[in-house]
Amino acid sequence: MDVSGALGTGDSLAPLESRLGHTFGDATLLAQALTHGSAGGGPRSYERLEFLGDRVLSLVVAHMLFTRFPAEPEGALARRHTALVRAETLARVARNLGLPALMRLSRGEADLGGRENPALLCDVCEAVLGALYLDGGYASVDRFIRATWAPLMEENPAPPKDAKTALQEWAQGRGLPLPVYETVATAGPAHAPLFTVAARVEGHDAATAEGPSKRQAEQRAAARLMDRLTRS
Repeated sequence: MDVSGALGTGDSLAPLESRLGHTFGDATLLAQALTHGSAGGGPRSYERLEFLGDRVLSLVVAHMLFTRFPAEPEGALARRHTALVRAETLARVARNLGLPALMRLSRGEADLGGRENPALLCDVCEAVLGALYLDGGYASVDRFIRATWAPLMEENPAPPKDAKTALQEWAQGRGLPLPVYETVATAGPAHAPLFTVAARVEGHDAATAEGPSKRQAEQRAAARLMDRLTRS
């Protein structure tokens, strides 16, 4: 297989270890985090580490926000959280870490622009966080995330817009009709209903979510759709 960006597990990763603030005891973990499935990684590619890193990042950022903004309600914290863990933010961190040059891709994936694909950069960044957690423990990944995300957290003094507003502006910015929301199911007793709502933007698959009110279900569906659109 023709592979672009093949790397070893020794000195070639030392600059990245320095930026992460951790020297890996098992450098193969870091190499795996940088290996795309197209490079023949199979089960040794980044997907499982990405799964883990996504959850670790979410927890650390949530704790940071909870402490940094003690007077803000849950909704404002949730909007800040979404902005800080979305694909664009992670792709930005990936570039600052120098991950594009280190990613191990098939030649075809590289030729298609894989090294600058925000969704792919996001995935690899999360995988690196997963590898850091496994090798260095929670303290190591917590220290890195706090140092890296704290400045990002301070860039926007006010909480980001709610999900429906953000989705509307995303659609309008691309000349598309306004998003459409449809209640596709209602369940539960009258005193505790559960609504399922689908959010749609023309030309894209719908995203569904549930909530105890139509408003909350719409917000959740919009957030899911927005997350998918910004990762694609």
